[in-house]
Amino acid sequence: MRGGLPPLPSLFDPVPLGAGEDARARAMALASERGGGTLTWLAAPERVEAALVLEPEEPLAAARAAVLAAANAFADALVVLGPPEIPVTLRWPAGIVLNSAVVGDATLGEPPGFAEEAVPDWLVVGFRARWRHPPGYQPGLDPGRTALAEEGFLEVPPEELVAGWARHLMVSFAEWQARGFPAMAERVLARLEVEDWMRGARRGLDPASGDLILRRDGGETRHSLAQALAEAGA
Repeated sequence: MRGGLPPLPSLFDPVPLGAGEDARARAMALASERGGGTLTWLAAPERVEAALVLEPEEPLAAARAAVLAAANAFADALVVLGPPEIPVTLRWPAGIVLNSAVVGDATLGEPPGFAEEAVPDWLVVGFRARWRHPPGYQPGLDPGRTALAEEGFLEVPPEELVAGWARHLMVSFAEWQARGFPAMAERVLARLEVEDWMRGARRGLDPASGDLILRRDGGETRHSLAQALAEAGA
């Protein structure tokens, strides 16, 4: 870890972590005690990650879509801080992709056993990204994965990525509040990769659940955000 975070608005309460800790797990553990704005983060030799405690005003089912805003906010930070020629996209449900290879994902933490229709006391959203591949990694062994240091981010302090993500996330939430869910959904869908199973469909996001809806002439199919996150381990 190189140092502290750059200055952030006062609504953030940063909590630096050690290399062996998990930002999402730590934020969930602190959520009830420290409340909204708690920002856990770490910059380790092989990874950078952060998690933010939120205090939702919507039922859990609808608030869960905040993880999509978290993924897009990290993509925004990469676009601003990284080389201009590198494409940054999202892969359903919360994968973050550089140069067509996955570099990380957005994460979600929920109160255990909470009802979908109830408003949770807290929710945690975050991101995790590979900074470098582990020792002994053979380039080309898994071309579908990459690391920030290999994509032109070696000179970007990881603390700047954390702070950039936090700022972009707050902008996204402010727009969501001012213009409604469609404003956030439009940004996410514009960056979301069109995978083979999506081709030929008109895409939308359900404001009540964050589910991905694919519409074709024969009808529509729904892809559960909650299920996709669980399957992806996000």
